[in-house]
Amino acid sequence: MAVKTTAAGKMDKRTKEYKELKERLAKARASKAKASTTTKKTTTTLKKTASGKVDKRTKEGKAVCERMAKARKAKNSLANRLKRLFR
Repeated sequence: MAVKTTAAGKMDKRTKEYKELKERLAKARASKAKASTTTKKTTTTLKKTASGKVDKRTKEGKAVCERMAKARKAKNSLANRLKRLFR
């Protein structure tokens, strides 16, 4: 499929090939947008208490607490304290 070009070297917008190409691009963009919106719906199902906090009795809640404790401990490490001191 040879798309005709103008004197400036751009694709001639009046041709049938150009119009078909634009249709295909529009369909591709629409399907890409549709696919991206369906994949963003993956959320975690953490059990929460009545006040809205994560329930620490569940397996997932315990894992969250463990990660937070590890982050708190790393925040106060000697290396991080020295970094904060010499900023």
